[in-house]
Amino acid sequence: MMKTPRAAVFIDKDGTLLDDVPWNVDPHMMRLAPGAFEALRLFASRDVPLFVVSNQSGVALGKFEWHALDRVETRLHELAAEAGALFEDVYWCPHHPQGVVPEYTRTCACRKPAPGLLLRAAREHHIDLSRSWFIGDILDDVEAGHRAGCRSVLIDSGNETEWLRGAGREPDIVVKDMHEAAIAIVNAECPA
Repeated sequence: MMKTPRAAVFIDKDGTLLDDVPWNVDPHMMRLAPGAFEALRLFASRDVPLFVVSNQSGVALGKFEWHALDRVETRLHELAAEAGALFEDVYWCPHHPQGVVPEYTRTCACRKPAPGLLLRAAREHHIDLSRSWFIGDILDDVEAGHRAGCRSVLIDSGNETEWLRGAGREPDIVVKDMHEAAIAIVNAECPA
């Protein structure tokens, strides 16, 4: 018997879920962004499947090694658990076309705004992307969500600096933090 695909929420890591600290792979420096704790708690109360989807070009650029992301992932799970939530999975793109580490230096289908990581998560976890959401802090996140077939929320926290508008880059909802994003998503799915 085949399970019915589920709706899910995909969350960008840096600047969305966590305070944006460039190239940070030190679990002790990882802090939830404003509203993230409350958002995780709200999603947990609704049993929303949660996934982290993040570009980690620091691997390709030689800022840190791939295995450093293992500790980051462990800490993400700890932070979610503190809010009573669970990340079903964490997906990283280590690539960058101008990288210095040959193994990771390339154009790929997983680096946002490409939708590869979301499509992979949908396959692996039986997710209905048309009923799902992507929360991010830049328009590349919005575009990745739309290209995968999700609705997208932009956290307008000042991290988007280029504002390159275009097809697929207009957010469905704009908010100031993760908590507002969670409220908007819950209200869109279960209006009062």
